[in-house]
Amino acid sequence: MELSVACAKVVRVSRPRRSARTYIYQAVVRADRSDQDAPEQASIARNGLRQVLAEALQSTGDQVVNAKTVLPWALATLGAPGFLIALLVPIRESGSMLPQAALAPVLQRSSDRKSFWLWGASGQALATAGMALAIATLSGWVAGVAVVGCLAIFALSRSLNSLAGKDVLGRTVPKGERGQITGLTTVLSGAVAITLGVALRVIGDDFSTGLLAGLLAVAALLWVGALVVFSGIRDPGSDVPPDPAEGPGWVAQSWELMRSDAHFRTFVIARALLLVSALSPPFVVSIAAQRADHGLAGLGPFVIAQGVAALIGGRLAGRLADRSSQGLMVWASVAASLTIAAFLLLDALSAVGGSEWLPPATFLLLALTHVGIRVARKTYVVDMAGEEKRTVYVAVSNTAMGVLLLIVGAISGALSLLGPGVALAFLAVLGLIGSLASRRLPDVSIGKTTH
Repeated sequence: MELSVACAKVVRVSRPRRSARTYIYQAVVRADRSDQDAPEQASIARNGLRQVLAEALQSTGDQVVNAKTVLPWALATLGAPGFLIALLVPIRESGSMLPQAALAPVLQRSSDRKSFWLWGASGQALATAGMALAIATLSGWVAGVAVVGCLAIFALSRSLNSLAGKDVLGRTVPKGERGQITGLTTVLSGAVAITLGVALRVIGDDFSTGLLAGLLAVAALLWVGALVVFSGIRDPGSDVPPDPAEGPGWVAQSWELMRSDAHFRTFVIARALLLVSALSPPFVVSIAAQRADHGLAGLGPFVIAQGVAALIGGRLAGRLADRSSQGLMVWASVAASLTIAAFLLLDALSAVGGSEWLPPATFLLLALTHVGIRVARKTYVVDMAGEEKRTVYVAVSNTAMGVLLLIVGAISGALSLLGPGVALAFLAVLGLIGSLASRRLPDVSIGKTTH
C-alpha cells in the first residue's frame, strides 16, 4: 500500500506541467487531446496561438481596407468616378482567388510554405500604405486609379495568404481544432469592427480624408505585426517531396481535378451557390442609401452590425464547423435565403418598410449567416483534403470561385438594374439551391465518416 502511494506521488511529481501558453490555448480551443503527449500539446498551442493572433491582426486590417464600405466612401469623398468605385469589390474578391491555381504548383514545389504567407502579408502592408498615401495626397480620378491599383496588389498578395495559410494550418493544428481557430480570429476582428462602427457613428458628418488615411496607415502596421507573429510558427514542412518531373499545366491539372474528383466538384458547385450571403449585403445597403442621407453616420450601423456578427458568430461557427462543417453550410445558407425573403416582404409593407433599422438588422442577420458559411467552407476544404491534396484543393477551388464570383456578380448586377429587390430575390433562390447542393456533400468533420 505504501509503495503504491509512493509511486503515485512520483508520477504526480514527474508529470510535466502545462505551460501558460498551452493552458491559454486549451482554455479557448476545446478538443479531445487524449492521443497527444505534452510536447505535442505545447507545439500545437504555440502554433495555434500564433495563427490566431496573426489572422486576427490581418482580419482587423480588413475592417479598414473594406471594399464594400470604407473604400467606396473614401473614393466618393475624393470625387473619384463611379466606374472606379464599382471596380472595388470585383477586384478585391476575385483578385485574391483567381491566381491561386497558377500559384499552387509553385507552392507545392517548396518545402517552406510559411514563407509564402509572409510574402503575402508584406504585399498587403505595402499596398495598404499606398492607399493611405493616395487618399491623403490625391483627389478625383487620379486618387481612384491609385487606390484601385493598390487594391489589385493587395488582392494578389492576399491570394498567397489564403493559399499558404490553410496549408500551414492543416499541418500544424489537428482536425477538430481548426474551425475554432478560424472562429476565434473572426471574434477578435468583430470587436474591432464594432469599435470602428461606433466611431464612425459618433464622427457623423465630421469626416476628413486625412482621418481615413491615418486609419489605413494603422492597418498597414497591423499587417507588419501579423508578419512578425506568423514568422514564429514552427512549420514542420511538407511531407510530400516535390515532383521533379514536368506535368501538365495548372489549367489542365485544374480541369482534370474538377472532372475526376466528384467530391471536390460537388463542393465547388455548392460553394458557388452559397454566395448568397456574400453578394446580398451591398444591395441591402443600397436600399438604405436610397432612403437616407449619405452622411458618414449612416455607414456606422452597418459596420457595427458586421462587427457584432463576427463577435457573436465567430466562436459558435467555429465549434459548429468542427462538429459538422457540412451541416453548418446547409443551415446557414437556408437562414440567409429566409432572411432575404423576410426583408423583401417587410420592406414591401409601407408601415414597416420605412423603418430606419430594418436594413441594418437584415445586414446583421446576413452577416451572421456569412460568418457561418465562411468558417464552414474553410474548415470543410481543409478537413476533406489529405496532406498531398490540401494545397491543390484550396487553390483550384478558390480560382474556380474567382471565375464564378464574377459570373454570379455580373448576373445579380444586371438584375439590379430592375431594382435591388430583384437581385436579392435571385440570390435568395440561389441560396436555397446551394443548401440542397451542400446536403449532397459527405460529412468530413472529426468523428464522421469520410470518403
